[in-house]
Amino acid sequence: AGPAPLDPRVHGAGPNQVHYRYLERGPPLLVPTALIFDRPRIQADPPTLSLSQPLVEVRPDWDRAAELGMTAEDVGFAVAALTDGAFVDEFLMSDDKIDIYLYSDVGTGATLDRLAQLPVYTPSGASIPLASIARITETVDTSTIRRLDGRRTVTLNIIPPTGIALETDVEIVRDDVVSYLRATGAIPANVSVAISGASDQLQATREALFGNYIVALAIIYLLLVAIFTHWGYPLLIMLTIPLGVAGGIVGLWLFNAVGGLFGVHQAFDMISMLGFLILMGTVVNNPILIVHQAMSNVRKAGMGARAAVRDAVETRLRPIAMSTLTTVCGLAPLVLLPGEGTELYRGVGVIVLFGLLGTAIVTLTFLPALTVMILGWSETRKHPPRHSP
Repeated sequence: AGPAPLDPRVHGAGPNQVHYRYLERGPPLLVPTALIFDRPRIQADPPTLSLSQPLVEVRPDWDRAAELGMTAEDVGFAVAALTDGAFVDEFLMSDDKIDIYLYSDVGTGATLDRLAQLPVYTPSGASIPLASIARITETVDTSTIRRLDGRRTVTLNIIPPTGIALETDVEIVRDDVVSYLRATGAIPANVSVAISGASDQLQATREALFGNYIVALAIIYLLLVAIFTHWGYPLLIMLTIPLGVAGGIVGLWLFNAVGGLFGVHQAFDMISMLGFLILMGTVVNNPILIVHQAMSNVRKAGMGARAAVRDAVETRLRPIAMSTLTTVCGLAPLVLLPGEGTELYRGVGVIVLFGLLGTAIVTLTFLPALTVMILGWSETRKHPPRHSP
């Protein structure tokens, strides 16, 4: 898959603010972006910014229009009717949708000299020339004019080189390009820059992924409560989830540290973060074996806390080792062997692989000690020690 594009949109404060301030010499984002990224692909919309196209501007006198009771919509409708036609409605004829436009008596043949004298009807019914409420000027502009929400807009489509995560691309454009241009004054304060395109999808994906984390934790906890018929012991098992996440992060760092010697680097991108979602459902499997066996030893065999946990570790060591080794061996080709598509999902494999290894170590060391403490505390509550008089 190719790199995702970014679309920094430059918006002017006024109808011609973007154009007259700096677009005639090119958007200032082009040069810094080309210097920071290694041979990026950059496309502008409009594609050309040269001042070569004749343009007629109608600039309303808003104070005079307000005196006559005309709103911006009224003025715009009147100017459209005097020039290219004003859209009124539409109707269906033999399953064909036909638009209805309103024109003046001269139709679309109004010349520039005659346009100023064409009549405009006010809400009170009076007829006045267009020149009394607007100033008509002739100038030059670009061949294409783009507006978003009524503001002049130029969009730069930046496709960075491969090997850089989308999050990194967005941070570079926002911090090293836009902020630098703001600080140096290349972009005026009344001109706004918004980063859209794939970055919008990135933000939406990040928010959805965060919500999925919360839902996954809630579902895991409720399932464990149903298995153990207890509200406290599932929390003991779920303590391994943050430790597994930490193991995945450390594993990704080690992979990049060692892989850097061979020219291999795995970015911490959104696809890699999906590995944490997978990890949540897998790291709890081994702790379930230890805690469940220890609880069974206490409840059914009447063992003490220390003996129950020791027996649980001894009896469950082989299943834990087998499940961990089979999962690690299954993920190893995705992580270690190059191939078509492996660079896309390698991050998921690295996080799950090292997260499972870290959780297996925690399950056999930290978790038994914590389980002994919790079971001993529970046993003390049920059978408090009696003091002789």
